[in-house]
Formats: sequence, C-alpha cells, structure tokens
Amino acid sequence: MQQYAEFLERKQDYGSESGFEPLWMPDFLFDFQKRLTEWAIRKGRSAIFADCGLGKTPMQLVWAQNVVQKTNRPVLILTPLAVSGQTLEEADKFGIEARRAIIGTSPTMIQVANYEKLHHFDARNYAGIVCDESSILKNFRGQRKSEITEFMRQVPYRLLCTATAAPNDFIELGTSSEALGYLGHMDMLSRFFTHTRGFGMNDIRRDKWELKGYAQEPFWKWVTSWAIAARSPSDLGFDDDGFILPEMHEQEFVIQATTPAPGMLFDIPAVTFYEERELRRRTTQERCEAAAERVAENGATSMVWCNLNDEGNLLEKLIPYSVQVAGRHPDEQKEEAARWFVHGADEKRVLISKPSIFGFGLNFQHCQHMTYFPTHSYEQYYQASRRLWRFGQTGDVFVDIILTDGGTRIMKNLRRKAKQADEMFDVLVRYMNDSLYIQNIYEEKEVGVPIWLTK
Repeated sequence: MQQYAEFLERKQDYGSESGFEPLWMPDFLFDFQKRLTEWAIRKGRSAIFADCGLGKTPMQLVWAQNVVQKTNRPVLILTPLAVSGQTLEEADKFGIEARRAIIGTSPTMIQVANYEKLHHFDARNYAGIVCDESSILKNFRGQRKSEITEFMRQVPYRLLCTATAAPNDFIELGTSSEALGYLGHMDMLSRFFTHTRGFGMNDIRRDKWELKGYAQEPFWKWVTSWAIAARSPSDLGFDDDGFILPEMHEQEFVIQATTPAPGMLFDIPAVTFYEERELRRRTTQERCEAAAERVAENGATSMVWCNLNDEGNLLEKLIPYSVQVAGRHPDEQKEEAARWFVHGADEKRVLISKPSIFGFGLNFQHCQHMTYFPTHSYEQYYQASRRLWRFGQTGDVFVDIILTDGGTRIMKNLRRKAKQADEMFDVLVRYMNDSLYIQNIYEEKEVGVPIWLTK
C-alpha cells in the first residue's frame, strides 16, 4: 500500500509536500526569509522567486544545512560563474560549513560548484541540490540544460532560487517545473497553452504559445503549488522596513553614426535585426567613447557592460583604472576580478564585462553607476542593473543607456517586456496570497489498491 501511494505521489502534477519539518532555523534570517525557507523545506522540491537583495544565498544555505541534518548526506549548490566565491563568503559569514566542490578531495556536506562543472559530479552522491539564479538555465544550450535537468531528477530534495522566474515569457516556467519533477516543459504547454505558427520579423518562422483563456486560473494555481514569489517582504505580509529601494535614474544617450552603411550615401535608421547588428558594429568606436565619457563624468566606481569582444577591448583602452573580464579568461581570473571590484569600494575602480559573465547573482551594491549597450533581451538588462540596484543599496543608482538612433525600437521592446514581467509577478503574488492552493487528490482521499493488484 505504501509503495502504491508513493507511486501516485511521483506521478502527480502539482507541488507535493515531499519535504520535512525544519530542523534548524537560525536567528540571522529575517522573518520573511524564515517563512520562505520553512516553506521550501516542507515542500522538498520547490522554487523561490525572490527579488535581488532579499537574501536568497543565506536562505539556500539554511535549506541545504537542513537537508544535511535530515539525511546525513551532501548537498550540491550550483551557481553561475564567479558567484561560487560569494556563496562561500556568505557561508563563512553565517557560520555554515561549505566548501568548493573539487574532484578528488574529501567531500564536504555542503559543496559549491559552477554550472559548467556539473559533469564532474554524480547525482547519486547527493541528497539535495540547489540551483542558484536558476533562470540562467534557459540561457544554456539544449544539451547543457538537459544535463542539469537530468541530474536534478536523480536527487530527492531540490531547490531553485532566482529573482527572475521568466521575466517576460512565462512559458519558460516549464523549465523550472521539469527540473523539479513536476510537469515537463512540453506537457505544460500542451495542457495550458495553444500553439500557433507564423512568421516574425525578417520572415523568420516562429512558434507562438498563448495561455488558453479558460486556463488562466488553473495555470497560476499550478505554478503557486510549487513556487513562491516575493519582490519585497510586504508581498509575504511582512514590513518592508530596511527593504526599500533607492531611486534608479535611467538616462539615454543617442549616438549618431559617423559613417553610412556600406553602399549608402547617408545613414538611415536600422529597422531589422540584421541592420541593428550591422549598426552596432559600425558604431563601436562612437558608443565606446560615449561610455568612457560617462564613466569619466561619474568620477567614481563604475560597472561598464558590453556585448562584443571588440567593445570590451576598446573600452579597456579608453577607460583608466579599468579591468576587463572576457570569456577567454580562466575562471580563477574572473573570480579574482569580481573580488577586486567589490573590495575596492573606497577607490575608483571600473569593471568591464558582459552580462553573460557577471550578470547573474553577484552583489555589486557598492557601485552606483553603470553604462549599458541595450539589446532586445529584457532579462539581460534586468539582471545587469540589479547587480547594483538591489536591496542593500544605500544610494541612488545611475544607469547610462548608450544606443544608436536605430535603438529606439530596442528600448520600446524592453519597456513592453518590463510591463509584461511586472504583470506576471503581480499575478504570481496575487495567487500566492489568495492561498489558492490545489489540494492533492491523493491526500484528500484514502488510497486504495486496484483490484487487479490484489489478484
């Protein structure tokens, strides 16, 4: 009977209570952090979507320590590149024993590693796994994402932590659900969404998924059965004291191209993606010079974001006191650069890098100025700006957006996606607070063994 009940539990689609009662809840957690952590421990397999600066690192460390105490087996915490060092510093700060996961060394109960090194580890050795900044999963190629999902499926206790569950495209929530062992991505789409095919910009064939009209409420009920969301403590019914963001000032600087496109007598606005890409490359010098001017005018520590290697190389030449971190640099150098930037709060230091390298998880709240070359990726901009503009930031943040005259379409697209992201989070929080919890039918009814199993 017990085995059959467990079989039904594994087959259900909604968030299950497969965890346990918390064994340790330290005083260093705020009340709202305790609420989130206790909920995640009881769930066993869950996601915490909490905004930047709400303390996801101490929460996931406490979650991991509870799993260790419950099972006496290790927990693996996966982080984006360069974030593992910050996680270990937090563990040391709060008196939690955690070590970098290194092959061939004596295992520690809480181990921290970059996503890129997952293939070195065996899922059977772990009782729990944490995916920090889990929204990064959709940025990996299909094979890497599949490896992470398959690894998680073999681990009993699982936790996803991120500030941006799916900032402008909530069908990506299926990636999180699949990793936690609930509905697979395609199963979620077929149940809650309708599928249409058409052609987008530049005649590129695109598949479009839209939430079915009658599925609005069931979909969000399903999401909130395994995920909890908070942009501030008040979303959970707590006081926001100490968690009120300062102002963020965004200013756009439009750069004119000094040379026309090849074959043109004069420059014309970019309309297609191909034209935008060509214009970005043609204006590398002008845009980098504008960024350098903004950094010089700021006169203090700055974060300078770029997208292309040519941009990073030129920016490093134009900006004094700067250090560039590129994909070609080894992991150790990237982590050292992050420490150099963070621990030089009293000096003028400029860090140049791409959002794909330093855009996830890192805490740069000592910095109050950044420059940014926009793309159509809202998540990229959200994560890049939230390295600075996050809870714990004590001063206003100034964001200088440097774009070409053809970039107005990009900014319009980003604003549309930002509105869409806010609407998604509003819905998540509303359903969570309305306690529209889906009762597990297997918990409501006594489980009976089918007749054919008794013969």
